[in-house]
Amino acid sequence: MTQPPTPPYGAPDPNQPQPGAGYNQPGYGAPTAGPFYISYLGQEQGPVDFGTLAQMAVNGQLKADTAVRSGQSQQYVLAKDVPGLFSDKEWVMTLIFTWLLGSLGIDRFYLGYTGLGIAKLLTCGGLGIWSLIDAILVTLRKIPDAQGRPLR
Repeated sequence: MTQPPTPPYGAPDPNQPQPGAGYNQPGYGAPTAGPFYISYLGQEQGPVDFGTLAQMAVNGQLKADTAVRSGQSQQYVLAKDVPGLFSDKEWVMTLIFTWLLGSLGIDRFYLGYTGLGIAKLLTCGGLGIWSLIDAILVTLRKIPDAQGRPLR
């Protein structure tokens, strides 16, 4: 009985599952290294490094559904699929949590603000005032996740 050939030293074995392989991970079409190129209205802009791209996302200049590609690939993906660029938290879920369970601090727990979630829970949403302010800020997309990344 013959054994399948082993891959060269340092190459991943195609017969073994790769660690970390999954959604938004290398190997699934999402670019992981710069420089990046952005497609605006059919025009390609760039090159842009990851730090600049992340700053554009935080400032609102780059939306989650903007097409982006890495310098090593010709395939465009959505900006929300670039690992680390946007939060893994959904804006719609945050909006639902804020409007329905905001006085319990569930929205802050969901976004990763554990301390603020506990404070909001103990004060019943700041007697409703804090909950109302958070509901407005989340609706306007002004609250990021705990890492400072914009919500998807």
